[in-house]
Amino acid sequence: MEVFSTCQDINAHIQRGNEVEARNLLIRLLASIGEDERDFPELVNHMIRATGLFPYMEIERGSWDQRFLAEAFSVDVGDRKATLHREQSYVLKKLLEGTNVAVSAPTSFGKSFIIDAFIAAKRPQTVVIIVPTIALMDETRRRIFRKFGRDYAVITAPDTPLGDRNILIFPQERAFGYLGKLDRIDLLVVDEFYKASAKHDKARSPALVKAIMKLSAKADQRYYLAPNVKTLGRSVFTDDMEFVELLNFNTVYLNKHDLYREIDGDEVKKGEKLIEIIGPRNAKSLIYAGTYVDIRKVCDLVKARMTPVDRPLTRHFADWLRTNYRMDWQLPDVIDRGLGVHNGSMHRCLTQIQVKLFEHERGLDHIVSTSSIIEGVNTSAQNVVIWRNRVGNTKLKDFTYKNIIGRGGRMFKHFVGDIYLLEPPPEDEETQLAIEFPEQILGDLDADRDGSRLTSEQLERVIEFKNSMIDILGRDEWARLQRENVLQDSDSTFLLSLAADMKFNPENWNGFAYLNSNDPDRWEHILYKLINFKGSGWEAQYGKIVAVTKAIHRNWSTPLSQLLASLNGQGITIDEFFQIERTVTFKLSALVSDANELYKIIVDPKVDVSRFIARLARAFLPGTVYHLEEYGLPRMISKKLQDSGVIDLADSSVNIRDAIARFNEIGLESLFTIQSLSRFDKYILKHFAEGITPNQ
Repeated sequence: MEVFSTCQDINAHIQRGNEVEARNLLIRLLASIGEDERDFPELVNHMIRATGLFPYMEIERGSWDQRFLAEAFSVDVGDRKATLHREQSYVLKKLLEGTNVAVSAPTSFGKSFIIDAFIAAKRPQTVVIIVPTIALMDETRRRIFRKFGRDYAVITAPDTPLGDRNILIFPQERAFGYLGKLDRIDLLVVDEFYKASAKHDKARSPALVKAIMKLSAKADQRYYLAPNVKTLGRSVFTDDMEFVELLNFNTVYLNKHDLYREIDGDEVKKGEKLIEIIGPRNAKSLIYAGTYVDIRKVCDLVKARMTPVDRPLTRHFADWLRTNYRMDWQLPDVIDRGLGVHNGSMHRCLTQIQVKLFEHERGLDHIVSTSSIIEGVNTSAQNVVIWRNRVGNTKLKDFTYKNIIGRGGRMFKHFVGDIYLLEPPPEDEETQLAIEFPEQILGDLDADRDGSRLTSEQLERVIEFKNSMIDILGRDEWARLQRENVLQDSDSTFLLSLAADMKFNPENWNGFAYLNSNDPDRWEHILYKLINFKGSGWEAQYGKIVAVTKAIHRNWSTPLSQLLASLNGQGITIDEFFQIERTVTFKLSALVSDANELYKIIVDPKVDVSRFIARLARAFLPGTVYHLEEYGLPRMISKKLQDSGVIDLADSSVNIRDAIARFNEIGLESLFTIQSLSRFDKYILKHFAEGITPNQ
């Protein structure tokens, strides 16, 4: 672009009040200047200032007033001073004034950055950050711990002792374990709060609404973050919050290529276009596939059409996967070709490693994913490719589509993100977010405490459910369950049905105590009964869930490759294993826990299967090992460290904080002397260590 004439056009847009067009043109100019490796002319600095993109200003060559402006918008973000853009500064100012803020802004806006600036400025006693997934929890933990780990206990794992100052980072389900331990919360942050709406996430909304309701009662201030929400409907959860809509404030420019017009539904042409885009490997690409089936299609295409890359990192990672998982797995084959795979079921450590390799210049070139890429990580790329315009079995909605393409471009790296549409995008629509009480959480509500928030019909159901449960359990026991937040399921219909069956058909529950047995065959009957009783939402055949549950009781004693081989003989693929193990640790453990609480009250107070539940919730791994895997340390490396005698990770008295302190005390240099560790084991250990070491 010709700089002077382009600045004239930018200024004309500003004069007409069309700041969006001015900013888009400016960002494209910055990209052009960057590609030519030219310095910013002073005139460009003026345009940057006028459009509010202060971080892009070249301060050293700027005028005194521009340097003053940059300093005025610079804040401590925990590990350094950084210049905020105009709208970031506006939101931070609101928070520092004590306002409850719900902000909607583009993916590239930097909403999370504001949290760090708030903590650095206010030094609050207790911050709770609710995130949608374990993967995003760990990414947030790594960022927060690096900046504030010396002054705060950064807590993500259940049962970790509180410190003098605490930053707790959880997916919504884990928050309930700390409700009784927190008297007061200085700031409650809810990331991706649109998921509280059943319209946007039917599966997660009940638990998130429940978490928001319980935590808000203890929070002095709240900060909710979301992308692409145009208006916020009336709701008891947000009525006292100031809604700040900043969707037009973009920091990168998205250049869309409507390739679907020439593809015209031809799958062969679509495959050719994909290879044409990613084959040269000259730009990082995120490929949105939408479904597991389409991920396999993309992987098959890459295996057939792209040759392996000669890179040490990808080669060692592929070999590591074959050794520790399965030789005939598709993932190492595509890793060899520079393609990663991201989905919500895969072991967290594997997705973390792939994202790290994706961000490495000589690592992965591309990642193909389901919608997990927008829920699990804050990564971005120069290219975003829409391979399939679906989410599972449903059509891709405009809200999710904008969230996906928002991963294109990155501040200071790719001013322009290229969006390649291989299928038609959804129709443009403005999203109004409405958050209501899901029917599934009525079992967790109290008529006196929550009655004002409910419709008359909902209030009637809450009272009816409460009276029915009191008839079965007794008033004192029901009050205790409510007070201590013991029951994890909030579905009143299911809980009442389960309690009534135990009350009136206790013989159906014979064998419940067998869950305490060390013989997995004795678990079968009661597991089948519980899974069948719950009915919906398992996403896998009941028999396969039971088979995986029985197999993983050897998770610590048997190499994972052997477990996977034995399950493969039962018709359970590695991808099914990932999904089912996750189901076991979350859904099945929660179900057995609720059944246990009711069984002790209704049937036999002498029977308690809490030990089995705890083992189930951590996939039968030692507790510390399970949580270290969430931190990015795979179980097979933990096993090598355990066998070496350098650290005892199986000690049940050692919590995650103790283990991290021990790791830092030992140091990487000593760990690297362990003979059994492979080269890639050491690479993973180094990445893990970076996430548990605060900045000096």
